[in-house]
Parts: sequence; C-alpha cells; structure tokens
Amino acid sequence: MIRVLLADDQAMVRGALAALLNLEKDMDVVAQVGRGDEVLRAVEKYQPDIAVVDIEMPGLDGIEATAQITQGGFPTRVLIVTTFGRPGYLKRALDAGASGFIVKETPADELAKAVRTVHAGGRVVDPALATTALFEGNNPLTDRERELLRIALEGVTVADIAAEVFLSEGTVRNLLSSAIAKTGARTRNEAARIAQENGWL
Repeated sequence: MIRVLLADDQAMVRGALAALLNLEKDMDVVAQVGRGDEVLRAVEKYQPDIAVVDIEMPGLDGIEATAQITQGGFPTRVLIVTTFGRPGYLKRALDAGASGFIVKETPADELAKAVRTVHAGGRVVDPALATTALFEGNNPLTDRERELLRIALEGVTVADIAAEVFLSEGTVRNLLSSAIAKTGARTRNEAARIAQENGWL
C-alpha cells in the first residue's frame, strides 16, 4: 500500500482528496493536516510514502514544508497539488525537493496516477504549467527583494519596511527600485502584485 499524507487548509478539499485516494486499492490516506507547520510532525509520526501538499496554508507554505521534509532526510516524496498554477511556484517547489506539481483541476484518475508515478521515483509536472515556466524563465528577484515586496503587499511605508528589516531607508528604496525594474512595474505595489501573480514571493 502507498501511505499518503494530505496537507490542505480547506477541510472540504482535503476530505474530497482523501475519499478519492482511499477508493484506490493500492492507497491508504494515513494522515491529514490543515496547516503547513503541521506537515513535518505528521511525516515524522506517520511516515507516509507520499505527502500531497497544497501551497497556500497557514503557519508555513507548502513549499517551505516540502523543503523541511527534504532537508530532514525523510524518504517521503512530495506531490504539490494546488489551485495556484503559477510558474514561479513550480520552480520554487522543484528547487525545494518536490517530485511533482499538478493543479487541483486534474481529474481523479490522473491524481492517482501522479501519486503512483512519484511513489515509483518518477516526476510529474502539469504540462501546460511546465511550458509556461519554460518560456517565462526564472524568478529574477533576489531573496532580499522578495522579502521587501512581501512586506510592501501590506501597503506600508518605506520607513516601516526599513524598520522591520533593519535596513536604512535608502537601501530599501534602492532594493525596491531594482525589483520594480526587474518586474517592469511602475510602483512597488505593482511590482509586488506582479511578483505574487508569478509565484515569485
């Protein structure tokens, strides 16, 4: 049996995925969690073969949770199943150690097939998303630029951002200007929105 852990903050979605996978004769959903910061503990406790993980969850996003599993040296392989089919998310998820990345619109039989493929050591990537990611290229932002844009999404001032990250206002302005140029935006708020839509944050 393929032991599966489900991580999704929407209880209805989680329940539906569990019901679908438990219909498969070779799969057993051994645990379900609704927060990203509960994933690692569940992996340690239940030792699943596959973790089916959403990206946007409270506590910790699914990409960071994937990195924790990978860095912890656990044999559990990760399949990202998300509503947010963004090229930037795909690249970050694969870099974090995910073995698969598909969207929630995927038919049930394709989901089960993806779980089996990942369990067998293969990789599964949504083909349309892979094509988009290939043509759009990599995330152009540095880690620091991404951090500042995440804060900028809250609509705060440059002074507030500088105080939060312990940098001078001049340095923050320079970094934000660089991020604005890289995203082709006109303002920091627009740059943050573009970066978010591309899954770079």
